[in-house]
Amino acid sequence: MERHRSRHDHARLLLLLFFLLLAAAGPSPAAASALSGRVQWDGVVVTQADYQALRAVKHELVDSLGVLRSWNDSGYGACSGGWAGIKCVKGQVIALQLPWKGLGGRVSEKIGQLRALRKLSLHDNLLAGAVPYSLGFLPDLRGVYLFNNRLAGTIPPSLGNCPLLQALDLSNNLLSGTIPPSLANSTKLLRLNLSFNTISGPIPSVVSRSPSIAILALDHNNISGPIPASVSKLGTLQILSLSHNQIGGTIPSDIGELSQLEELDLSFNAISGSLPSSLFNVSSLSVLDLEGNRLDGEIPESLGAMRNLSELNLKNNRLKGPIPSSIGNISGIDRLDLSENNFTGELPASLANLPKLTSFNVSYNNLSGAVPTDLSRRFNSSSFVGNLQLCGFSSSTPCPTISPPPQAPPSPSPEQSNRHRGRHLSTKDIVLIAAGILLAILLILCLVLLCCLIRKRAASKKKNGKPEKAAGGGGISEKATASRDVEAGDIGGKLVHFDGPFVFTADDLLCATAEIMGKSAYGTAYKASLEDGNQVAVKRLREKMTKGQKEFEAEAGVLGRIRHPNLLALRAYYLGPKGEKLLVFDYMSMGSLASFLHARGPETTVDWPTRMSIAIGVSRGLHHLHAQENIVHGNLTSTNILLDDRTVPHIADFGLSRLMTSSASTTVVATAGAIGYAAPELAKTKKPTPKTDVYSLGVVFLELLTGKSPSEGPNGEDLPQWVASIVKEEWTNEVFDLELMRETPTIGDELLNTLKLALHCVDPSPAARPDVEQVLRQLEEIKPEVAAGAKDDEGKAESPDE
Repeated sequence: MERHRSRHDHARLLLLLFFLLLAAAGPSPAAASALSGRVQWDGVVVTQADYQALRAVKHELVDSLGVLRSWNDSGYGACSGGWAGIKCVKGQVIALQLPWKGLGGRVSEKIGQLRALRKLSLHDNLLAGAVPYSLGFLPDLRGVYLFNNRLAGTIPPSLGNCPLLQALDLSNNLLSGTIPPSLANSTKLLRLNLSFNTISGPIPSVVSRSPSIAILALDHNNISGPIPASVSKLGTLQILSLSHNQIGGTIPSDIGELSQLEELDLSFNAISGSLPSSLFNVSSLSVLDLEGNRLDGEIPESLGAMRNLSELNLKNNRLKGPIPSSIGNISGIDRLDLSENNFTGELPASLANLPKLTSFNVSYNNLSGAVPTDLSRRFNSSSFVGNLQLCGFSSSTPCPTISPPPQAPPSPSPEQSNRHRGRHLSTKDIVLIAAGILLAILLILCLVLLCCLIRKRAASKKKNGKPEKAAGGGGISEKATASRDVEAGDIGGKLVHFDGPFVFTADDLLCATAEIMGKSAYGTAYKASLEDGNQVAVKRLREKMTKGQKEFEAEAGVLGRIRHPNLLALRAYYLGPKGEKLLVFDYMSMGSLASFLHARGPETTVDWPTRMSIAIGVSRGLHHLHAQENIVHGNLTSTNILLDDRTVPHIADFGLSRLMTSSASTTVVATAGAIGYAAPELAKTKKPTPKTDVYSLGVVFLELLTGKSPSEGPNGEDLPQWVASIVKEEWTNEVFDLELMRETPTIGDELLNTLKLALHCVDPSPAARPDVEQVLRQLEEIKPEVAAGAKDDEGKAESPDE
């Protein structure tokens, strides 16, 4: 009995030791899963439900590039950065972000099982199928970014069930059907973009129940019906884009209640009626585009109150009456198109006082009188043609001069009268005249035959695949490898290539699918998708602002051979038969630094090493321009600092002033001053220098440190003034972006040292500012490990295979 009890106690002791060892070793993955409903390996925890949902999502995606290789079967690393595109909080997935990854297939309905999901970002892929209905079951969903895919079907009305939804961007897909009225239930919606689909039906009147919406983009669809009057109740609306639809009716009479509206684009619809007077009370409006409608009536003289207007396009309507002289009060207007209407009267002399006007067109109206001299000098005849009573805009349309009445010639004497009366053409005279006429006819026939022979020869060469090379080379350097001139076939023009990752023809370029990325003083930038799937950035330079062809080609040849990992490479340029000029660059997938910093959602963070790497990269690129290329940028801003998919910065728009006329370059300098990057001395000198570039660089540093754009300073102050005032009051910590303050104290000294350097760069005195080489050296001393990493990333960016 005693022995039996001893064995029993011994067994209990062994069992106890076993459990103690098991507890010390930690639970196995299977045990953890069974006990807690989670998958756990080495402290990395993800809920079992989210793990299964992610596996289901992966199963329905086509991963041709191997991006999802990290989504392993064990689940290891799912919530610690090991799985691509996944972010977690407490073991639950809050973000699924895989843009620009070449993903095909479809988005699984099982995504609705990620109950904590806040952000879904799968834009710029090849996804087909429908937008998952189950997204409407996610109570914490804030952002859905599925634009630039091939999604079809209708917009799920269930999305209206997401009470926290702030951004819904389904643009550039193949969606059809109507806009669900239920979307108005998402009362926190800030951005709704459904453009470039085939959506039909009317705009739901309940759209006014989205009180916080700032961007409403429904352009390039088949939307019909009138603009609902309820749109005027969207008090926070900043951008309303309804162009290229079938919208009729009139513009709501109370549209002037949109006090924060900045862009209104209703172009290419069937809108009729007159322009409501309330529209001209919207002083915040900068872009008003009403081209291609059926608007009639007159433009009210109150138009001049729109002091912030930079673009006014009323082309191809039925507007009449005089052009208001008050347009001359809109000093910042840049583009003005009133062509193809029924305007009458003379051109107001005040139009010649608009200093920033670079595009102007009043052709094909019923205007009369003389064109103001300053306008005729700045714009060519195409801006004025089609007005039969308009004069003075070209040498062929001189205005009549008032001269004294002609005096009657003296009466001939009797002898002269008899002499003239008796004179007749002789036979010799008649023969000579007939011979002259016959010779002229033969000459015309010879010219016609010569033209036919030239055309036949050109057609033969094209048929044999041997197009003639365009004349001239325009200073293309031999150092620019793989450069050549190419005829654009039937389209005409000339394409000049520099070295690059791929080659395309002029036809490829001109027939590419284009999407506007932005406008600047130099021109309009497009994202162009070629037929072979490659993408390039194309800048269409503004006409009448560039130098003549010979000078242009020489300067473009110089820019085409500049290569540095932090400078945006010029890969080609195109000269069109009608004078248009296109520049082709690498396409940067992450967009501009400005949008990277200021247009991200609240759940997206940018850590200090990333910001510092960008600052160092920009400084290296600017140093190369100053030291190696002897180029002053003149307009460095966060908008023209572009980021690739590794967030390596590339400075854009450098050297473009060399392609422009001197007056156009002055316009660029003035524009830079208006947005907060210009050094104080530029207001007087109008001439950029390396020290003005350093000032702009300092403003960019302040953006990285504060998270604020230059225009966000309170009380009308610019960013350097605001930062300096805070530092002076010894409240320095109030300057930094809250995201960076969460990383302190580990980066406290680095923040302060970088702030001191930035303030040194924006010193009001040019002589007190460092040169860019000193700036770069100090940055590398502040964060040497980031400087080394940035150099590695830049080395990868130089690879032609990337």
